[in-house]
Amino acid sequence: MSDGREQWKSKIGFILAAAGSAIGLGAVWKLPYVAGTSGGGAFFLIFLVFTLLLGTSLLLAEFIIGRKTQKPPIQAYKELAPGTLWYGLGILGIISSCLILSFYSVVGGWIITYFVRSLTGSLTDPATGDYGALFDSIISNHWEVGAAHLVFIIITILIVQGGIQKGIERASSIMMPSLFIIFIILVIRSLTLDGAMEGVAFFLQPDLSNVDGETILFALGQAFFSLSLGVSIMVTYSSYLGKQESLVRSASSIVGLSVLIALLSGLAIFPGVFAFGLEPNEGPSLIFTVLPAVFSEMAFGSVFLSLFLLLLLFATLTSAFSLLEIVVSSTAKNNPKRRRIAAWVGGISIFLIGVPSNLSYGILSDWHIFGDIFFNQVDFLVSNILLPIGAFLIAVFVPLKINRQDLKEELLRGSKLGTGFFQAWLIVIRYITPIAIMAAFLNVLGIW
Repeated sequence: MSDGREQWKSKIGFILAAAGSAIGLGAVWKLPYVAGTSGGGAFFLIFLVFTLLLGTSLLLAEFIIGRKTQKPPIQAYKELAPGTLWYGLGILGIISSCLILSFYSVVGGWIITYFVRSLTGSLTDPATGDYGALFDSIISNHWEVGAAHLVFIIITILIVQGGIQKGIERASSIMMPSLFIIFIILVIRSLTLDGAMEGVAFFLQPDLSNVDGETILFALGQAFFSLSLGVSIMVTYSSYLGKQESLVRSASSIVGLSVLIALLSGLAIFPGVFAFGLEPNEGPSLIFTVLPAVFSEMAFGSVFLSLFLLLLLFATLTSAFSLLEIVVSSTAKNNPKRRRIAAWVGGISIFLIGVPSNLSYGILSDWHIFGDIFFNQVDFLVSNILLPIGAFLIAVFVPLKINRQDLKEELLRGSKLGTGFFQAWLIVIRYITPIAIMAAFLNVLGIW
């Protein structure tokens, strides 16, 4: 342990926590609707390739920075590149994480609201009728979603203030296995519906004739988003990792779990969508408007909807822990009392930053910035600008500022892999990853 710095109690605890950070709204909420609007199976195949190749390479890069220095992001970049402005990458990560959590926690509040309503059976009542109108009604009720938003933030603060072992690791070790169990139950139920195989074919049978440049770039962006890359979250988590652990095995486990969840997510959602003749290209509202309609047609639909919302809440919380932890680790200085203060001050500050996002569908719906509501603009800023910039700079930083021998030793420590793997990884992180990120970034800006 470096300078009394807390570490993960076990390797599996680290993997579950890091996978929990990666397996959030990106895999369960965003991937299904992006796949639904971007070609289904073809999108998923391209996403899989990018995740395994480029996502894993960047994940390992962040692991190297954190584990090598055993320090939070700002201090880590200062140690590896003293006397330079590279520490700005840590500041960028903190700012990005605060902004992500500010609107992410709003969606977390929506999930809590829906979960509470699902327990009464009202969400799957056939008399509900128009689920789109219901969704609009709920998110425009600023008192209800505001209270749920605050509850979500408080849960996140209470877990993070407990520290790495007693807070994040303990919670993740309960939530992640529960998430998998619930997912398996939902997938089994979804696959037994009449007409379910049409949804499976849509999700897993690639039709490459519909693939265009936009599909490829969407898949690339989703690969990075779904692994929580580009904001130094994995730098933070790996800084608590013991020197004896294999980074390659840990990264492989995390990527594998992330891909598995993405697969289960599609198999839980698309068979039901197709079985009941609904459209898979509903976009961001797929979870909140289409799925209640699907579950309302099932036997024991309210039970299955409650289970789905519970797993969505677990997935969202485990990601929220990592987003707040990067802020707390940078200010707490391994002091438990300072950690509690940092968690509450940081969490409440992020809640306040998120209030305009929460009100974007209610009393601030007419307040537009550059032609769109505040919530959407913050989402766009982080997902399409700050994350790609952070990911690009990390890919440039690692081979540029860490010498080759140190990179090799850190990457291969605890692993049976040899020089060939290291050389292949170095080529990917030095050349392929930055070019791919820049291509996606320029496309989003409409430059290419």
